Amino acid sequence: MDKQDEIEGLAILIRDLRKHKNVTLGDLATRIDRSVGFLSQVERGLSRPTVADLTAISEALGVPTTYFYSLSKPRELRWVTRPGERRTLYYAGGITDVLVSPTMSGGFSMLESLLEPGATSGEGHLDDSSEQGGFVLEGELTVWYGDDEDPVTLYPNDSFQLPSHAQFRYANLSDKPTRVLWVFT
Repeated sequence: MDKQDEIEGLAILIRDLRKHKNVTLGDLATRIDRSVGFLSQVERGLSRPTVADLTAISEALGVPTTYFYSLSKPRELRWVTRPGERRTLYYAGGITDVLVSPTMSGGFSMLESLLEPGATSGEGHLDDSSEQGGFVLEGELTVWYGDDEDPVTLYPNDSFQLPSHAQFRYANLSDKPTRVLWVFT
C-alpha cells in the first residue's frame, strides 16, 4: 500500500467502526472535542488525525488504539513482519507509526514511531487504556507526563514506561528526526 492508500484505509476503519457502534458524526465529534467538519474530513481521507485525536476516537468508540492497525497485509511467515508487510499510519502533526508486531492478538504490540522535527502528538494529553512504554532509537523525544508542567527530554537508549490511562503528550522539539520503539499491552 502507498501512503494515500494507508490514509484512506484508516478513514474507512474510523467511519465503519463509528457506524457499527451507532454513533453519529456529531456525537463522536462532541466526545473527542473536535468539529463535525474535521471529523468528516478524517472519515473521507482528506485530513489526518493527530495521535491525540486517534486515541480519543478509540476511547470514545471503545476499542484499543491498535484497532486502527488491523488492516492486514500478506506475510511470508505469520510470526514475522518484514518492512513491506507492515501497516503504517500517517498522522497530522508530523508523526508516522509503523506496526512492527506480526500480530495484535498477543499480550503486547510494537510500533516504530517516526517524528519529523517539530512533530507533536497533539495539543491535549493522551489518555490511552493501554499500558505502554518506549525506547528512543535516535533523536530526542520530549514527554509531558501527568500534571508536571516541566517536560522530560529523552535521548537515544533512554526508555520509559507509562501505566494505562496515563495523561501525557509528546513531541520532537529538535531539528532532527526522532525514532521511538513503542510497546503497548
